[in-house]
Amino acid sequence: MYLVDTHTHIYSEEFDGDRAEVIAGAQAAGVKMFFLPNIDASSFEAMHSLSDAYPDCCFPMAGLHPTSVNENFRAELEIVRRRLDSRKYIAIGEIGIDLYWDKTFRTEQIEAFETQLQWSIERNFPVSIHTREAFPEVFASIRNIGADRLRGVFHSFGGSRGELEEALEFENFLLGINGTVTYKNSRFREYLNIAPIKRILLETDAPYLPPVPHRGERNEPAYLPLVVAKLAEVYGISAEEIAEKTTENALRMFGVKPILNC
Repeated sequence: MYLVDTHTHIYSEEFDGDRAEVIAGAQAAGVKMFFLPNIDASSFEAMHSLSDAYPDCCFPMAGLHPTSVNENFRAELEIVRRRLDSRKYIAIGEIGIDLYWDKTFRTEQIEAFETQLQWSIERNFPVSIHTREAFPEVFASIRNIGADRLRGVFHSFGGSRGELEEALEFENFLLGINGTVTYKNSRFREYLNIAPIKRILLETDAPYLPPVPHRGERNEPAYLPLVVAKLAEVYGISAEEIAEKTTENALRMFGVKPILNC
C-alpha cells in the first residue's frame, strides 16, 4: 500500500521529541509522502527545516491560515508573498475562512482568502482550503475569483449533504478526508459516497483529529490506514483500491512524482 498524507503538521512542536521516529513509522505503515501546510509567519522555519531534511517526501505549502488573520493580516500576507518568491512550494495553503471561534475579522478573512486564491491562479498552484462554519463564504469567494480557474482541496471535509453537493459543483476541487470519518457522530460518511472516489484525498491533519481508536492521543501519519479502512467500508471497495485511487488523485492535483522512500 502506497499512501500520501496530503495535509499534516508534523513539523509542529508536538513532534519535536520523536519526529524521525514518526516519519519512519509512517513509512513502515505505507505512508510515503507528506504534504505540509503552513499556518503563518511563525511556522515557516520549522516547516522548511523538515522539508529540507526530507526533500524527497516532505513537500511544503505557503499560506496564511484564517485563524491567524487579524488587523495586521496584510503584513502577514506580504511575508507569504515573499516566501512564494524565494523557494519551491507545491500549493498555497492552508488558507480559507473560519467563523467557528471568532467572527471579529470576517471581512479581513475574506480579503486574505481571496488574495491568496488570486495568487494561486497567477502561480498555477492548487490551494488547500480550511473552512469551518463558513461554507457559504468560501463558496462565494471561489466563485468571485473564478471557479473555472482555481483548483485544490477542501481540507478536512465534514459538511452537510447540501454542502457536499455544492462542493462537488467545483469540478477542479477534491475533498480531504481524515480521521473524522471514523468518528461515531460523523454523519457525513452516510452520504460521502455520492462523491466519486476520483474526488477524494487522504489526510491526517496530524497532530489533530486522530482516528478511532486513537481519539484523545496525538495523531500521526502512521494512522492513515485507519482512514483508508473506513473509506473502504463507505465505498464498498477494497482498501487497496482506495489507496491506489487516492494516491493517483494526490499526485495529479499537487504535481508531485511518486517516491519509494525518503
